[in-house]
Amino acid sequence: MSEFLSSRFSGLEEYTPGEQPQDKKYIKLNTNESPYSPSKKVIEAVNSEEVKDLRLYCDPDCKKLKTALAELYEVSTENVFLSNGSDDILNFAFMAYGDRGAAYADITYGFYSVFAELHGVESQIIPLNEGFTLNTDAFKGLNKLVVIANPNAPTGIAISLDTVEAIVKSNPESVVLIDEAYVDFGGESCYKLTEKYSNLLCVQTFSKSRSLAGGRLGFAIASKEIIDDLEKIKYSTNPYNINRLTQAAGLATVKDNGYYLENCKRIIETREFTVAELEKLGFEILPSKANFIFAKSNKISGKELYESLKEKGVLIRHFEKPRIKDYNRITIGSREEMEIFLKTVKEILGETV
Repeated sequence: MSEFLSSRFSGLEEYTPGEQPQDKKYIKLNTNESPYSPSKKVIEAVNSEEVKDLRLYCDPDCKKLKTALAELYEVSTENVFLSNGSDDILNFAFMAYGDRGAAYADITYGFYSVFAELHGVESQIIPLNEGFTLNTDAFKGLNKLVVIANPNAPTGIAISLDTVEAIVKSNPESVVLIDEAYVDFGGESCYKLTEKYSNLLCVQTFSKSRSLAGGRLGFAIASKEIIDDLEKIKYSTNPYNINRLTQAAGLATVKDNGYYLENCKRIIETREFTVAELEKLGFEILPSKANFIFAKSNKISGKELYESLKEKGVLIRHFEKPRIKDYNRITIGSREEMEIFLKTVKEILGETV
C-alpha cells in the first residue's frame, strides 16, 4: 500500500472473492452462480439500441425496474430500493445504522466483518450453535444493527419466518437486516413483515436465482423511512450506480419471473440428488435451503479435496477458518456438472484409499 493511505484503512482486512481463474476451463462450483443463462427476454432487452444509448446517463431512480419489482412483490415503489449488487445495501446499512454497533454470526457472509471494520462499527460476533444453527436467542434485545443471512452462507441453513419476526420484534430501537441472497432455493422471505415492522430491512439480489451475477443488481424492501435513508446515501455517493444495460436486463428478468422460478426448482432437485449421492460416499452435509451445500468427508480433509478437485478441473470453495476447515462449500450446477463433480470425487476418494 502507498504512504498516502489513511491510517484508518491500513489494517483493513478486505473481502476475498471466490476464485475466477483464467488458466484453463473449469467446472465452476465455487461462487454460487446460476448454471442457467438469463432468459431470452433478457438477451433481447440488452440490444443494440440500448448499447447506442450508453452515451446517455441512465435513470438514477430506476423507475421502470422499481415499478416492476413493486408490482411483483405487491408493495409500493416507496418501499423498494435498487442497488449495484446487494453488497451496496449491506455497505450502506453498516454506514447508516452502525453507530451503536452491529451483531452477526461468527460463521456467515464474510463481507459483514469487512463493512464493520471499514466504517468503524463495533461488532458483536455471536457463535453459531453446534451443528452450525443460528443462536437465535442471542440476537434478541440487542438494539444494535442486527445482520442475519437467511439462508446462511456458507452453511445453507435457514431460520423460519416466525424466528425472524421474534428477532425483529425484540429489537424495536434498531434495524434488523435479513440478507436473503439465497431465499429462492427453499427459504421463506420476510419481505411481507416490512408492512408490520418499520425496523426490518429485507435484502435480495439478482445474482443467484435470477442469473445476473455479472450484471450487479440488488434490491431491498423496507419501510419508506429506511428506503429514504438508503436513497440519501446513494445520492450522496453515486446516484447513477445501476447502468443502463443492467436496468434493461433487470426489468426483463422481473417480467419473465416464471422462467427463473422454474430454474430454482431444477436447482433444488439437483441439490437433493447431489446430497443423496455424496451421502452414499460417507459425506456429512448440512441441511441446505440455498443453491449450494456445505459438506465434509471423513476420508479426506476439506483442503485436500478442494485442491485435488481443482487439479482435475473442478472448482469448489474452501475456507481456512478452524471451525469449518474440514468442510467445503459446493455450488449446485447443472445436473451434468454435478455428475462430473461426483465422478471426480469418487476418483479422488479411490486414489486416497
